[in-house]
Amino acid sequence: MNMYCQSAFHQLEIVIASVSEMIGQLDHEDLSFRPTEGKRSIGELIEHIATIPAADGHISNEATEEEMKAFYSSISLKTKDEMLEALFDHFSQLKVQFENFTEDQLFTETTSWWGVTYTRFGWLLQILSHMYHHRGQLHAILVHNYEKDPEIMLFE
Repeated sequence: MNMYCQSAFHQLEIVIASVSEMIGQLDHEDLSFRPTEGKRSIGELIEHIATIPAADGHISNEATEEEMKAFYSSISLKTKDEMLEALFDHFSQLKVQFENFTEDQLFTETTSWWGVTYTRFGWLLQILSHMYHHRGQLHAILVHNYEKDPEIMLFE
C-alpha cells in the first residue's frame, strides 16, 4: 500500500478501535437512547458509523444515487455484534479498494452523484474526516447526554 494511504488507514484504525471500545461498553438497551427527538439514536448513529467506510468507498467510485439508495436499504444492523462486524468488514473492504492504487490512480479525480469532485486520495481523507466527526458525536452523546463517559483515548 502506498505511503499516503498507510498514514490515512492508520488514523482510521485509531477511529475504529475507539468506536469499537465505546460499543463494547454499551448494553443493548443503550442503543435505543435518542438524545434529540428527530435525530439518530445511539444505535442508529453506530449503524451509520459502521457503514461509512463501505458507503463512502462506493461514492468515491462514482456510485449513482440509485446504487447508494439500494446499498443503504440493504443495511440493517440491530445488535452490537452486527455493528462491530459491519464496522470491521466495511473497513477491510475500503482497505482492499485502496491498497493497489498507484499514485496516478490515487490522484485521479472522481465525482459523487451530487456533483462533488475529489481525487481518490481526497475521498479517503473525506472518509477519515467523516469517521472522526461521527465518533466525536457518539462520544459527546455518551458523555453529555447519557452521562456514560467511556474514558478512552481518542487520539494517540
